[in-house]
Amino acid sequence: MHVKKGDKVMIISGKDKGKTGVILAAFPKQDRVLVEGVNIVKKHSKPSQVNPQGGIINQEAPIHVSNVMPVDPKSGEPTRVGYKTVDGKKVRVATKSGEVLDK
Repeated sequence: MHVKKGDKVMIISGKDKGKTGVILAAFPKQDRVLVEGVNIVKKHSKPSQVNPQGGIINQEAPIHVSNVMPVDPKSGEPTRVGYKTVDGKKVRVATKSGEVLDK
């Protein structure tokens, strides 16, 4: 996958197009990511120990990884990802600016 947990990404298609957020979790086997504040769905929950009231909860749902692009750290625009070797390690690089995306 071209994105990882903790990356700042922009949504490029769907109902949340144009929004940005941080990846909270990545699910590589399903090719999906959970982005903060994006794809909010309503979940109906029964009363339980954790939530004695029950009711309707708003929470994020995973979206397909093809609908997100990493944000370029230099310009703040969405960018594609390239790969380079730096000091013998493979790192992700923003193609627009050449900035390294991995910390």
